[in-house]
Amino acid sequence: MKIERLCFACDLIDNPKLMAKYKRYHLKENAWPEITQSIRDSGIVNLEIYLLANRLFMIMEVNETFSPERKQEMDAANPKVQEWEKLMWQFQQAPPGAKEGEKWLPMEKIYKLPDN
Repeated sequence: MKIERLCFACDLIDNPKLMAKYKRYHLKENAWPEITQSIRDSGIVNLEIYLLANRLFMIMEVNETFSPERKQEMDAANPKVQEWEKLMWQFQQAPPGAKEGEKWLPMEKIYKLPDN
Protein backbone atom coordinates (compact mmCIF):
# COMPACT_ATOMS: atom_id res chain seq x y z
CA MET A 1 0.00 0.00 0.00
CA LYS A 2 1.41 3.34 -1.08
CA ILE A 3 1.48 6.09 1.56
CA GLU A 4 1.77 9.78 0.69
CA ARG A 5 2.56 12.61 3.13
CA LEU A 6 0.61 15.87 2.90
CA CYS A 7 1.27 18.97 5.01
CA PHE A 8 -1.07 21.86 5.79
CA ALA A 9 -0.96 25.10 7.79
CA CYS A 10 -3.66 26.98 9.64
CA ASP A 11 -3.57 29.78 12.21
CA LEU A 12 -5.17 30.05 15.59
CA ILE A 13 -6.59 33.30 16.90
CA ASP A 14 -3.68 34.77 18.85
CA ASN A 15 -5.32 34.55 22.27
CA PRO A 16 -3.66 32.40 24.97
CA LYS A 17 -6.97 31.34 26.57
CA LEU A 18 -8.48 30.29 23.24
CA MET A 19 -5.29 28.50 22.24
CA ALA A 20 -5.23 26.57 25.53
CA LYS A 21 -8.85 25.53 25.01
CA TYR A 22 -8.09 24.44 21.44
CA LYS A 23 -5.22 22.30 22.70
CA ARG A 24 -7.51 20.68 25.29
CA TYR A 25 -9.97 19.69 22.55
CA HIS A 26 -7.11 17.87 20.84
CA LEU A 27 -5.99 15.82 23.83
CA LYS A 28 -6.36 12.09 23.21
CA GLU A 29 -8.97 11.72 25.94
CA ASN A 30 -11.07 14.54 24.46
CA ALA A 31 -11.05 13.31 20.86
CA TRP A 32 -14.52 12.88 19.41
CA PRO A 33 -14.71 9.26 18.22
CA GLU A 34 -16.88 10.24 15.24
CA ILE A 35 -14.20 12.67 14.06
CA THR A 36 -11.42 10.12 14.49
CA GLN A 37 -13.47 7.59 12.52
CA SER A 38 -14.25 10.06 9.73
CA ILE A 39 -10.53 10.81 9.40
CA ARG A 40 -9.71 7.12 9.08
CA ASP A 41 -12.63 6.46 6.71
CA SER A 42 -11.29 9.10 4.30
CA GLY A 43 -7.99 7.26 3.76
CA ILE A 44 -5.88 9.16 6.30
CA VAL A 45 -3.72 6.59 8.08
CA ASN A 46 -1.82 8.98 10.34
CA LEU A 47 -2.36 12.60 11.33
CA GLU A 48 -0.34 14.88 13.61
CA ILE A 49 -0.81 18.56 14.42
CA TYR A 50 2.00 20.77 15.75
CA LEU A 51 1.82 24.30 17.11
CA LEU A 52 4.34 27.17 16.94
CA ALA A 53 3.10 30.45 18.41
CA ASN A 54 -0.34 30.60 16.74
CA ARG A 55 0.59 28.65 13.57
CA LEU A 56 -0.69 25.09 13.27
CA PHE A 57 1.16 22.57 11.11
CA MET A 58 -0.63 19.33 10.17
CA ILE A 59 1.08 16.26 8.73
CA MET A 60 -1.20 13.68 7.15
CA GLU A 61 -0.16 10.33 5.79
CA VAL A 62 -2.75 9.06 3.34
CA ASN A 63 -3.30 5.90 1.36
CA GLU A 64 -4.41 5.58 -2.26
CA THR A 65 -8.12 5.87 -1.31
CA PHE A 66 -7.66 9.48 -0.14
CA SER A 67 -8.48 12.51 -2.22
CA PRO A 68 -9.16 16.05 -0.97
CA GLU A 69 -12.39 16.16 -3.00
CA ARG A 70 -13.64 12.88 -1.52
CA LYS A 71 -12.76 14.08 1.99
CA GLN A 72 -14.70 17.34 1.43
CA GLU A 73 -17.74 15.40 0.21
CA MET A 74 -17.60 13.02 3.18
CA ASP A 75 -17.23 15.92 5.63
CA ALA A 76 -20.13 17.85 4.08
CA ALA A 77 -22.38 14.79 4.48
CA ASN A 78 -21.38 14.15 8.12
CA PRO A 79 -23.32 16.25 10.68
CA LYS A 80 -20.81 15.48 13.45
CA VAL A 81 -17.90 16.71 11.30
CA GLN A 82 -19.88 19.86 10.53
CA GLU A 83 -20.45 20.38 14.26
CA TRP A 84 -16.72 19.91 14.92
CA GLU A 85 -15.72 22.32 12.15
CA LYS A 86 -18.11 24.98 13.43
CA LEU A 87 -16.64 24.55 16.92
CA MET A 88 -13.04 24.79 15.64
CA TRP A 89 -13.76 28.03 13.74
CA GLN A 90 -14.04 29.66 17.19
CA PHE A 91 -10.29 29.10 17.58
CA GLN A 92 -8.93 29.01 14.04
CA GLN A 93 -8.39 31.76 11.53
CA ALA A 94 -7.38 31.58 7.93
CA PRO A 95 -3.65 31.92 7.27
CA PRO A 96 -2.34 34.57 4.87
CA GLY A 97 -3.35 33.86 1.28
CA ALA A 98 -6.49 31.88 2.16
CA LYS A 99 -9.66 32.34 0.17
CA GLU A 100 -13.07 32.83 1.78
CA GLY A 101 -13.95 29.76 3.86
CA GLU A 102 -10.46 28.21 3.67
CA LYS A 103 -8.45 27.57 6.80
CA TRP A 104 -6.12 24.60 6.29
CA LEU A 105 -3.87 25.41 3.32
CA PRO A 106 -1.52 22.91 1.66
CA MET A 107 2.14 23.60 2.19
CA GLU A 108 4.77 23.38 -0.54
CA LYS A 109 7.61 20.93 0.07
CA ILE A 110 10.84 22.79 -0.68
CA TYR A 111 13.44 20.34 0.68
CA LYS A 112 13.93 16.63 1.30
CA LEU A 113 17.06 15.04 2.68
CA PRO A 114 18.61 13.19 -0.26
CA ASP A 115 19.03 9.41 -0.15
CA ASN A 116 22.62 8.23 0.24
